[in-house]
Amino acid sequence: MKKALRKYWSTIALAVIAILFFIPQTSMPLKVLYSELFAFCPSEIDEDEQIVLSNYNWNLIAEDNAINLKQSKGKVTLINMWATWCPPCVAEMPSLQSVFDSYGDQVDFYFVTAEEREVVDAFMKKKGYTMPVYLQRFSPPAQLEGRSIPTTFLIGKDGKIVIKKTGAADWNSESTRAIIQQLLAAE
Repeated sequence: MKKALRKYWSTIALAVIAILFFIPQTSMPLKVLYSELFAFCPSEIDEDEQIVLSNYNWNLIAEDNAINLKQSKGKVTLINMWATWCPPCVAEMPSLQSVFDSYGDQVDFYFVTAEEREVVDAFMKKKGYTMPVYLQRFSPPAQLEGRSIPTTFLIGKDGKIVIKKTGAADWNSESTRAIIQQLLAAE
């Protein structure tokens, strides 16, 4: 009897969780939580497999003015492609904010989205994020194209893409910080 009752309640609990995934008010927080639970620190690409970003020509919109990624050539750069409606994107934002808080004056950060400025600004204000958000109106260079979000690139001063991570990650890990420190120290 106990076994049957336990199976019954387990089935009910799974059904309730499944239903909550389809209710808009509960769906996003549950998906973000799931993404946070399975977000691991990104790993460095093997040196012999690292590609060099050869074309930095990418126009982005910051606030009301245009900028070009060319300004980051020769600098350590982190580029994150994301959206406010993407649970894995939202899940990794706190760790990205922490890295930005630590390295914002040493690393060029680009948080790139194709959403409307009003939507993005409201999201950033609500969450208290201060990272620089750029709107994408043009295709990125070929080496930065991806089919999924979030996708994040960490690029060294020499233009080598040392990390390319698709999906949520813990960017505030000791290993990621060590990689950033190593890139900053490189000549």
